[in-house]
Amino acid sequence: MVNYGLNSDQVRDSKAKYGDNRLTEQETEGFWSKFKDNLGDPMIKILCVALLINVIFAFLGQTEWYESVGIALAVLLATLVSTFSEYKNENAFQKLREEASQIICKVYRDSEIVEIAINDLVVDDCVLLQSGDKIPADGVLLEGELNVDQSVLNGETEEARKTVMPSDYVEQTSAMDFLNEYKIFRGSVAYSGNAVMSVSTVGDNSVYGQIAGELQQEDERDTPLKVKLGNLANGISKFGYIGGILIALALLFQRIVVHNGFDISQIISYCSNWMTLVNDLIQALMLAVIIIVMAVPEGLPLMIAIVSALNMGKMLKDNVLVRKIAGIETAGSLNILFSDKTGTITKGQLEAVAFVSGSGQEYRSYEQVVGELGKLLSMSIRKNTSAVLSGSGKQLKIIGGNATERAILSFAAGRDDLVNVATIGGIPFSSENKYSASRVEGEYNLSLIKGAPEKILTECTYYYDENGRRQELNGGKDILVKIDEMASRAIRVLALATSDEPIIDGELPNGYWTLVGVIGIRDEVRPESIAAIKEVRDAGVQIVMITGDRQDTAVAIAKEAGLLTDASNIILTSDELAKLSDDEVKQRLKDIRVIARALPSDKSRLVRIAQDLNLVVGMTGDGVNDSPALKAADVGFAMGGGTEVAKEASEIIIMDDNFGSIDKAILYGRTIFNSIRKFIIFQLTINVAAVLISFVSPLLGMENPLSITQILWVNLVMDTLAALAFGGEPALKRFMRERPKKRDENIVSGYMWSSILTSSLLTFALSMVFLLTPFAKGMFRPDGADKYLLTGYFAFFIFISVFNSFNARTDVLNLFDNINGNRGFLKVIGLIAVVQIALVYLGNVIFDCYGLNAKEWLFVSVAAILIIPVDLIRKLIVRGAVAA
Repeated sequence: MVNYGLNSDQVRDSKAKYGDNRLTEQETEGFWSKFKDNLGDPMIKILCVALLINVIFAFLGQTEWYESVGIALAVLLATLVSTFSEYKNENAFQKLREEASQIICKVYRDSEIVEIAINDLVVDDCVLLQSGDKIPADGVLLEGELNVDQSVLNGETEEARKTVMPSDYVEQTSAMDFLNEYKIFRGSVAYSGNAVMSVSTVGDNSVYGQIAGELQQEDERDTPLKVKLGNLANGISKFGYIGGILIALALLFQRIVVHNGFDISQIISYCSNWMTLVNDLIQALMLAVIIIVMAVPEGLPLMIAIVSALNMGKMLKDNVLVRKIAGIETAGSLNILFSDKTGTITKGQLEAVAFVSGSGQEYRSYEQVVGELGKLLSMSIRKNTSAVLSGSGKQLKIIGGNATERAILSFAAGRDDLVNVATIGGIPFSSENKYSASRVEGEYNLSLIKGAPEKILTECTYYYDENGRRQELNGGKDILVKIDEMASRAIRVLALATSDEPIIDGELPNGYWTLVGVIGIRDEVRPESIAAIKEVRDAGVQIVMITGDRQDTAVAIAKEAGLLTDASNIILTSDELAKLSDDEVKQRLKDIRVIARALPSDKSRLVRIAQDLNLVVGMTGDGVNDSPALKAADVGFAMGGGTEVAKEASEIIIMDDNFGSIDKAILYGRTIFNSIRKFIIFQLTINVAAVLISFVSPLLGMENPLSITQILWVNLVMDTLAALAFGGEPALKRFMRERPKKRDENIVSGYMWSSILTSSLLTFALSMVFLLTPFAKGMFRPDGADKYLLTGYFAFFIFISVFNSFNARTDVLNLFDNINGNRGFLKVIGLIAVVQIALVYLGNVIFDCYGLNAKEWLFVSVAAILIIPVDLIRKLIVRGAVAA
């Protein structure tokens, strides 16, 4: 073989002259840029206009200056907190995305094949490319052929054939000519073939580097959860707009009509003072705007960002890397999961455990196969593979190829009985042929064939005996019995054969092949997969195992993994599936558990059919041909050891190729959904109570009990701080006992409405008692202006919301259930309480707070804590109704 590659000195010189293969990172939006954008929010603009008007009236002596200062500080604080949270979460997400994009290349360096990161490539490096690899740089082929997908660069889905550039070739086209059959480009993907490329252009100078900015822009479709949240946000906003307008009208009615005792002459006199009237209009407008801002669920997007970012970090520790944030949300709603077997349900550590000759003789190790048959076996394994041996002795390792190729090559790697032949061409494996082939010449002149036994055995007329002589196969009954026996032990087999006919134009004539034997490959079921499969099934998610194994092997694995539990379970082969119409598959889908001898097209078809039934579909995969199904599924789970194109088509990467990690992804998805629901309960309770109080108070002849600056503080508590508190809720195993949520299910459930209405109406009723009854007024020091009463009411409103947060975060009676899993909740709630106490004593004229004594604090605390026993009673009633 030709010695390719650079030595260490050449690598250093090339890097100094041309640079390495890094792409310049796009400049991300900075903190202050985000802050500026957040100030441009339409609602913030309205507040700023209202603030400007308020400042003008303060200069005219119609309002107090501290109201303007309070509004400005509250708006500034809310914007800063939101900006910081967004900035932090976006950076965390970007960091995880960068980890997902790391690509390892197989490169010839110092006469050895080594694996290096894509960024470390330099000009003139020689890279080994195999089916499924992503092209790491621009260059030309030195050896071999490739069919590549260049759609990421030119939008054309048709594969392009790439061959070795002739020595006398004269370039006449531009550097960005994707139709040039001799040039390959970074970002394209090798769909089939094997080759060695020479790197000619790296980094930003590559075609990919030149258009990288455009490639990084992704079109993202809203998930069902985002659609639901959007509809909820619109509903809440409408409620806020209507409430704000009614409250503004109620305030004007109170100022103009009620305040003047319904006397027409006094009303006319009051209105004749245009300065006072305009001031009342401005106050009403500002109050309406504040109520609208308070009702708008600004915290929902922040809540999703926080809970997703926090769970992304936790998931990464559990070997689940989220590429697209929508993947976490949707994983929790899965109805059906189509899963690969190898490396997901099984360990993925394939081992060749036996060789069976054409006569039916079984050998447990390669060393037992001697003589001419041993040489034929060695040649069939070593010369017809995409895997490569590197190093020697204890340093010997196998690079490239898929898991099956590596397992077979390792079977013969330990013995040095190489045959003196040269490889002069081949046929890469394809799902249509179900075999790969290589032509060798020298000591032997044969075409070596490796593939599915049902394909190869039908073409074999002879087999090699132990002495390497050809014998009549006579149907191969003995070896078929051994294959069935091995399949019952979950050992899948690949057949090896030879043909005297040469490979012509990528095709090998069928018939008159000679069987070398079959190799048995075993992949143990992961012990943790058995438990994970049971948990996912108990969560209401149907699991369908899709494998290329023969039916007997697939059934043995499925039984061991716990997938086949009922007589109604259906096992189909790819051929049987192809004979069924889509309507017939839809009728049987709920009972299908195994698809054997599956083709990539089967996966895409099953995804489409399941989605037609309005199911939320998950798909696992690792190969190039899995990409269409991964992309079409609602959630694509790519294996960490899979091809780069499969990873790019997926939303989530399972770093350890373990089904147990998919189980965790579903759990985290459900955790996010439940956390959002808890936050909605908390937020809507405050929304409804605040709007009711602000609307009714003017009708009863009272000023709004909460000032504008107090309402802005309530808004900050309700949105930003609450999002931080509920964003860290732990992933609880009981979430996996819930049924999957329907795609069109309302995000606000009946249980949630019972909590929202009970708590908001209680808050409203207690507020009226607090503000109107002589008993409540008698608990506070009299001062003529009720400043201590209103200070106490402000504290009451915040603390009843604080106590209700404990009700909202759990649906069980123990309010401290799993509180240790979210210490951040206690910290944020504690911060709110401390700041509120400080405002009571230090708020003065800005927050209209003038301090409370021990008796007043006791009354405020008792009134606020009443929401806990009332909600516990509600939970008992709801639980009893559900049980009935």
